[in-house]
Amino acid sequence: MNERAAHILDEVRKYHQDVQDGGGFVPGVTEIWPSGAVLDEEDRAALVEAALDMRIAAGRSSRRFESAFARRMKRRKAHLTNSGSSANLLAVSSLTSPLLGDRRLRPGDEVLTVAAGFPTTVNPILQNGLVPVFVDVELRTYNTTVERLERAIGPRTRAIIMAHTLGNPFEAAEVARLAEDHDLLLIEDTCDAVGSTYDGRPAGTFGDLATVSFYPAHHLTTGEGGCVLTSNLVLARIVESLRDWGRDCWCEPGENDTCHKRFGYQMGTLPAGYDHKYIFSHVGYNLKATDLQGALGLSQLDKLDHFCSVRRRNWRLLREGLDGLPWLVLPEVTPRSDPSWFGFALTVDPEAPFSRAALVDFLESRRIGTRRLFAGNLTRHPAYIDQPHRVSGELTNSDTITEQTFWIGVYPALTEEMIDYVVASIAEFVRSHG
Repeated sequence: MNERAAHILDEVRKYHQDVQDGGGFVPGVTEIWPSGAVLDEEDRAALVEAALDMRIAAGRSSRRFESAFARRMKRRKAHLTNSGSSANLLAVSSLTSPLLGDRRLRPGDEVLTVAAGFPTTVNPILQNGLVPVFVDVELRTYNTTVERLERAIGPRTRAIIMAHTLGNPFEAAEVARLAEDHDLLLIEDTCDAVGSTYDGRPAGTFGDLATVSFYPAHHLTTGEGGCVLTSNLVLARIVESLRDWGRDCWCEPGENDTCHKRFGYQMGTLPAGYDHKYIFSHVGYNLKATDLQGALGLSQLDKLDHFCSVRRRNWRLLREGLDGLPWLVLPEVTPRSDPSWFGFALTVDPEAPFSRAALVDFLESRRIGTRRLFAGNLTRHPAYIDQPHRVSGELTNSDTITEQTFWIGVYPALTEEMIDYVVASIAEFVRSHG
C-alpha cells in the first residue's frame, strides 16, 4: 500500500468515528432492532481499500476469504456467492449433477425438509424439479426430530435439507447417521447458525454440504452474500462450475491454463482441442460475489468470536429474565448443543388471556422490533399450495408457530440495558393481563 492510500484509509477510520451516533439508549425512543449488521472502522476501511484497488469482480480478497472461512468452519472448500439464497440453490442443484452417477437426484425425487422455515431452503427443491416432503417441528427448539424424518422416508426420498432454526442446531449427528443409513444426501442450511456447535462440532460439518448467508441480519455480513461449504471435492467442483456459468474450467478470472492442457480436451461432441475456458459441463448460473464483499468478509471474520459471545449473552439474559412468566412458551437449547443464537423465539400459549398480535403491538409501540418465525407453515402460503409436495404426519406445531410465534433480537449491537428494557416490557404486558 502506498503512502497516499494509507493516508486515505486513516481518514476513512476518522470519518467512521465522526459519523457514529453518540446518543445513548433512550427507552421507548431508541429503536431496538431484531437484527442488523455491526460494522466498525476497520470494515469501512476494508471496503474502501478494495475500492481504491478497483477490485470490482471476484479476486484476491474473495479467495482469501473463502480459504479463511473454510478453515474456520472446518470444511475443505468454501465458495463465496452473491447471497445465501444462491448458496442454497447451488447446494441443491449440485445434487442433480451427472458427475454424481447413480446418486444424482432426478426430477420427481423427494427431499425431506421442515414446514416451518424460510422459503429459500425449500425453493431450490422445486426449482430443480424435486418434491419437498414437509415434516413438523418441536415447539421450544423449533427443529424437527430424527423420528419424524425417519417416518417421512419414502421409496423416492433421496436427500434432506433443513436449517438450524434461529441458530439452534437440530440433532445433526443423528440426522447425519439417518442419512447415511438410508443413502440420503444431507444439506445443512447454516445461515442462522455460524458459530453454533453440536456435540462439540461446528454446525455445518455434519452434512455433505452446508450453506451460509452473509446478509446484514446474519452473524457475519458482506452486504449481500453467501457461501457453500463442503469437504467433498467432487461436490466442491460441481458447486464451482454451477456458480461460474456452468463452465468446466477452474481457472480464476484473469488466469489461463492452470491445468496445463487448456487446448488438450475433447468433451461432448466438440472438436478436439476446444478452448477449455469455454467448455460447459453444467447448466449453470453466474452467482459469484465481488472482491468488495470478500474484503468486508475478511474484516468481519476477525470479530466472529465476539459476535457469537454477545449473541449468547443476550439470549441468556432474555431466557433468565422471562423465566416463570405465565402464558409464554420459552425457547430451549437442543441437548448437547451450544447455539450461537440468531434470535429469541416466543410462542404465546393459545389459552393465554392475550393474543400474540396484542403482545407484538405493545412491543412495537415501545420501539422493540419483532419478526415472525419466518414463513410459519409454508404449505399454507399461496406460492406453495399448488406446488408438488408431500406432507408427512400432521403439521400441528407448524400451525401453532404460524398463529402464535414471533422472535426478538439478540444481535451484538443490543446492549444489556436494551435487553433489560425488553424483559421489563414483556413482563409488564403479561402481568397486566394476569
